[in-house]
Formats: sequence, C-alpha cells, structure tokens
Amino acid sequence: MNLEYRPDIEETLERYRMWWNREDFGRCAISIIVTKPSSPDNPPVKAPIEVKNRWTDFDYLQALYEQRLKNHVFIAETLPICHLGNYPAWDWQPIFLGCPVTLDELTAWARPIIEEGSLEDYDPNDIKIDPDNEWWVLSQKYHAFINELSKGKSMPWPPVLGGLGDMLGALRTTNKLLYDIIDTPEAVKQFEERLMTITLEVFEQFYNIHRDCCFGGSVNWLNMWAPGKTYMPQSDFSYMISTKMFEDLFIEQLIHELDYLDYSLYHLDGIGSFRHVDLLCSLGNLNGIQVLPGAGKPSPLHYIDVLKKVQAAGKNLQIDIPPEDVAPALENLSSKGLFIRTWCKNEEDANGLLKLVQNRSKFY
Repeated sequence: MNLEYRPDIEETLERYRMWWNREDFGRCAISIIVTKPSSPDNPPVKAPIEVKNRWTDFDYLQALYEQRLKNHVFIAETLPICHLGNYPAWDWQPIFLGCPVTLDELTAWARPIIEEGSLEDYDPNDIKIDPDNEWWVLSQKYHAFINELSKGKSMPWPPVLGGLGDMLGALRTTNKLLYDIIDTPEAVKQFEERLMTITLEVFEQFYNIHRDCCFGGSVNWLNMWAPGKTYMPQSDFSYMISTKMFEDLFIEQLIHELDYLDYSLYHLDGIGSFRHVDLLCSLGNLNGIQVLPGAGKPSPLHYIDVLKKVQAAGKNLQIDIPPEDVAPALENLSSKGLFIRTWCKNEEDANGLLKLVQNRSKFY
C-alpha cells in the first residue's frame, strides 16, 4: 500500500526498520522539513474566532490538515502525518483525569485537582478517567476522525501522554510535588504506578485504532515510525532532581513502560536532565535517546560529549539541528543509529543537503 503524499512509503519504512536496528543503509537517517509558501491553489485556512473552536471544530481542522499536506515536501525519512491544528500540543492525560483546562491559541494548561494537604491524603486508585469527560469523549472522536482522514494519504498522530513526574505534577502542582518527593516518597511511587497503568491503557486503545493506518506499527510525536508500539518516554520533572531521586522514584515505572513498548526513544529535554544520561544508557531495553538542550540553549553539538556517550552505549541518537550543523554532526558522530531532524527553505536546498548526508555519513 502506498500513500498519496509518499508513494515510496514501503522503501521509507524499510529505512526506519534498519535505523531502529542500527543497520547501515548508506547514510544516517534524516528528516528534512520543507514548507512551501501558500498559493492561490492552496490558500491559508481561516481560523475560527472562538479559541475553543480552533481545537474542536473538525471541519476547520480537516481543512488545516489538507492545506498542510499540500504545503509540505516529504524527503528522506520525512513522513506525512495527520496532525490536526494544535491538537494536542500539550499533555492530554491530566485533562482526561479531571483537571480543568485553560485553552490558548497555541497551547493549553491543566489546573491541579489534588493540591490540598498531603499526597498521602489521596488514594491513587481514585484517579481514573471518567468516560463522560468532555475531552476524553472528544479524543475518541478525534482519533477515529484522523484515522479515516489518513487512509491512503498519511499516518495518524499519537496521543500526547504525560511523562514520569510530569503528570503527577499537573495533578498536584510541580511545587507541591517537589515537597512530596521528600516528605512522602512512597506515596509518589504509588501514584506513579497508578498513572503508568492508565497511560499504557490509553496508549493501547489508540494504538489499536491506528495501527492499520500505520502499516502495522505506530508513530511517535516526533513523526518517526516504528514497526510496532513506539512512544517517547520522558520526565521533564527530572530536570529538577538528582539522579538518585530519579532512580529511586521513577525508574521502576520507566522500565515498566519500556517493557511494554516495542521501540522507545527517550525524550531528554534540557541540560539539567543530562545528568541522567549514564542511568538511561544502562537500561537495556531502551532503544535510543533524543538529546534536546532546551529553549535558548546552543545546538546539541555544543554538548558533543553527551551525544558521544549515548552512541558509545550502543543507543540510537536523535538530534534537532539547523542545516548548517549537519556537516559537523556527520564529522563528529557515527551515522550508525543517528537520526537528524532539520529544515530547509526549499526542495532544492533539501535535496542538496540529502546529497551531502549521503556523501559524508560514516559508520563506526
């Protein structure tokens, strides 16, 4: 089966299979994002006036999806993905669990629901998804909708789920959780166990909806495909704690998540989280790590020792870098298991960059 916007999809997915297996297909893996300007044949889509409708009006979201597909060029490992509007540009799961939500044009915030008193005052088993929750109901409709839209054109985007500590921080507030990990660490672990159970149940439901449109596999929120269950485990909360605390409180549930997934790429976000690289690299069932220095920080190549440590541990490595950094990356890193995301102004520049990658990739 081919896709309208990616007629060579079978060859493209074979390269993904080889990348996950750290095999040599002649170059590193690379996604080059090229966005064409709007044209009279494909004009910009007018957004609804009401902010909530920009998240919930499926007619608008479908028009935006079709406009975006036509405005993108899909080169190398870049995939056509059905991602409607900004939905979801934030972690949905706390909203599914009852947190009120504040919507903005580009993002949203969950408001806590267990912030009073001690964490020990609450029963983790009381945390559950109400089947009548407005956003849970909408999410079922949304994923069924994007599945239908994707057929023959693209692959549906996954739900964005909460990370280790991140979801509990949304339910509790991050400040309160920082006290909880000192005052009531066992309660934190109990809540993390409960939240991971819910997370994997939610993932399983949406994976079963989308896997046929994803060629028997799935995509993560970096628009990367795998021939099975894939997601990006993460813990932005870990930026604020020591590696010992991270290991004591969260590593058990991370291992649980990795055991469930067939293919995993850990989202290591922020230089404060880099202290955990040795621990993450010690996890045998973790396939790879995305190293992301964070907003306002230098290119990942500025932290070349961290990148090399990931590769030396036999893990796949994913980095987002500007096009001018691609040549230095290929010079300093092995292309074995390397996945670069970058962008170009036009298709000609993208093809030139791909040729450079083909000529300079080195495997060792």
